[in-house]
Formats: sequence, structure tokens, C-alpha cells
Amino acid sequence: MKYLTSIFVIISLLVSCKKELSLHHPNSLEKYSDSLFAEAIKNNKIVGASILISHKNKIFLDKNYGYANIELSTNMPVDAVFEIGSVTKQFTAVAILKLAEQGKINIDDDFTDYLNFDTKGRKVTIKNLLEHTSGIVNYTEIPKFWSLSVQDLPRDSLVSLVEQEKFQFEPQENFIYNNSGYFFLGLIIEKVSGKTYEEYLKEEFFIPLAMKNTSYCSMNSIVKNKVNGYASSKNGLQLKDYINHKWPYSGGSLCSTTNDLLLWMKALHHNVILSKNSYHSLIEPIKLNNGTKLHYAKGLVNFLNYGNVEIGHSGYIPGFISKTQYFPKEDLYIICLINTSGLFGVNYFTDQIDWKILKKKISKPIPMDIDSKMIEGTYSSSVENKKLSLQVSVNSDKIILTNIQDQKTDTLKTYVGNNTWMNKNDIITIRNGIYEFKSEYEYYYLELD
Repeated sequence: MKYLTSIFVIISLLVSCKKELSLHHPNSLEKYSDSLFAEAIKNNKIVGASILISHKNKIFLDKNYGYANIELSTNMPVDAVFEIGSVTKQFTAVAILKLAEQGKINIDDDFTDYLNFDTKGRKVTIKNLLEHTSGIVNYTEIPKFWSLSVQDLPRDSLVSLVEQEKFQFEPQENFIYNNSGYFFLGLIIEKVSGKTYEEYLKEEFFIPLAMKNTSYCSMNSIVKNKVNGYASSKNGLQLKDYINHKWPYSGGSLCSTTNDLLLWMKALHHNVILSKNSYHSLIEPIKLNNGTKLHYAKGLVNFLNYGNVEIGHSGYIPGFISKTQYFPKEDLYIICLINTSGLFGVNYFTDQIDWKILKKKISKPIPMDIDSKMIEGTYSSSVENKKLSLQVSVNSDKIILTNIQDQKTDTLKTYVGNNTWMNKNDIITIRNGIYEFKSEYEYYYLELD
């Protein structure tokens, strides 16, 4: 099966399209943020939020909005504690690399050296789990999981459930965002350290960094300033769905605050926690067997966000959405935590804040230098166990994409050369009978029928 190696000449084609708002005028930024969140709260899109922006050791914005408990009209407190969902994954990845630094594991080890799992003869490394390249099925895509998720069962129940499923691809041959891998990494941390996942993170990270408001989310403990989670829909606000925190585990079960996450991010990105070599391994984007370089690293994405290098991760768990962003060139940190999932994703807020601070750069299109008729046809494959088919057609030099499954259409507008188009930050390449799509958390390729 043939893959494509995407090009990375896009930086040279970027042009500034918006004047930067100077961080020397924080009042303007604060007013914009106030308006953005106030409107969403007023219209019942979200219940509350916390946002923190730090630039070169100076806090430019640290604000709380809305309610921690809307039923009691309880305002969002200082140091509000949120569930942070998949932002947890960077803690798990760092814990694994810390154990590797201590000589207790090697990320190139087969993970079955530490956890009983039948890979049917395949070698699946710890590195594969970290990078979502194992080929093991994502447990949240298994229908049987959802009946298990409300039960208080041993964690090996989930391991056994995943073990029964077929591999989606051979290790390191592809990438699919995978909660199963991070669940397994938590079990490995416990096996190697001799401590629970919660104990290990607390002793290695939370206490040394004075992260006093960060912990494993509890189903029954009383946590000071812990906010309630909600869901928004066209029918209005409602309580979030039930979730047992035994299952998100090392892929999504930490609780924290914006200030604690800033302590963590500064220590992480300035080599306080890991050695320079380990840190480089943490943030180095995945490279597949054929050489294709992606945006995901290990528990973090590392990509060009409209021409700006961004290292971070977003999170979702019922009732909460979150995002951590670090822009190394500017030494800029943006942390956004919201206690409502549903109508708005966290990017709705962070995208607007980002471009009030940074210069947004958009790829400059160039004339197509290819015979567009050569890429016409239907491209198909299975993506996360679902068939995806795209019809590529040409109409007056416009490249039209039609999703055969739902009949939705789109147009590729920004051609940047080498059979490649940009759609915001997404990269699409159509060449040699392959349609390749790449974004921060998604990668797939389709073959010409």
C-alpha cells in the first residue's frame, strides 16, 4: 500500500493577513475576551470558563467567567478546578519519558513486556502507544465499551475488550488518535513505578511543581473550587452525561486549574521536568514508516498554526472542554478551560483570542501547475472502521470534493504547489492515485478506485 510524503515548503508561501495586537496593551485584549465569553454565557452556549495568558513571565490575562454551578448561581471562583480531558495525555507521555530517563523502561520496548496483551505476533512498542501508531483499536469506538463504562469493573476488563478486536493497521504504518494506547500507558506506569498512576504523578510532578489544585478526578471526594460540568444543545443547557473516571484514566481523567497548568507548561517547555533529549523526543512529530511526517508528537501536537509554531493539546470529556497552547518563538502560553461541552468547541474561543495576539498568516495560493484531469476519480478507504469515499472532480479549474456517503461537497481553494492544497491548517495532497489528508489530530489516505 502506497503512502505519500507531504511537503513542508508551505512556510515560504505564507503571508501576513492581520495586524498584530500588541501585548503591551493588555486592556484591549481583556475587553475582547470579556465580550467573547460574556456573549457565549448570555446565549446559554457555555456556563463558565477560565482563561490565562502569559507572555515572557508576565501574566497578561487571568480571568474567570460565568458560573461554577448555574443551578445555585455560584460564580466561577479563583483557581476553579476543571476536568481537563485529553490534556491529561501530555502528563502520561512525560511520565513515561521520565521513567525512561531513569532507566526503568525503553520506549522502543514491546509494550507486552509490561502488560499481557495478545498482539497476534506483532511488535507494538511503547513509542507506538505514545504516538497513536499502534494499530490497536480505540476503545471509545467499540460499542460494547459504553455498557462497560458505567460499571465499576477491574481495568483489565477494558484490556480484554480491546484485545478481542482486530488491528486497524500494522504498527507505525498509519496514525489514528487512540485512547486505548494511553490507557495501556497508565497501566505500564503503575507496573514499572510500583505506584498508582495518581500517586506517581503527584510525587513526581504535582508536589515538586507546587501544583496544589491538580489531581486525579474523583467520583466521590470533595474538592475545593471544583466546578460542575454541563452540556449545551439547541434545546438549551443540561447536566453533563455520567462518566466513571476509572475509564478515561491516563488518557483523560486529570483535574486542574489554569494557574497549575501554567506551572506545568513552563516547567515542561523550559526543561525543568525532562532532559533536553527527552523533551525533544516528546515534541518531535511522528514519522510513519514511509517517511510521512505528521502533526502529532507524544501527548502533544506540534504544528504550524497559520504559520506560528504551536505545541499543545486540547481536551474533551463530558461537561468540559480545554486547551493548552505554547508558542515557543514568542514564549507565549494560552490556557482555556470551559465547563460546558456541546455547541461550542474550545477552538471557538482560543482561535479568536490567538489572532488578537499573534500575526495570522495564510497560505498564498499559486496557479495550478498540474493537469487537474489526472486527479479526477473516486478515492476510498476505511477510516476508523468506517468507509469513506470522496469523488474528486474538476469544474472550470475548481477541484470539487463530494463525500459519497453524505453527498456533502467542498472546494479545494488554496493550491500551494506539488499537488497540495491548504484548507486553513489542514494539508491535502492528491497524487499518484492517493488522496492524503493531514490535520493536528487526524491523518488518513484514500486510494483511487
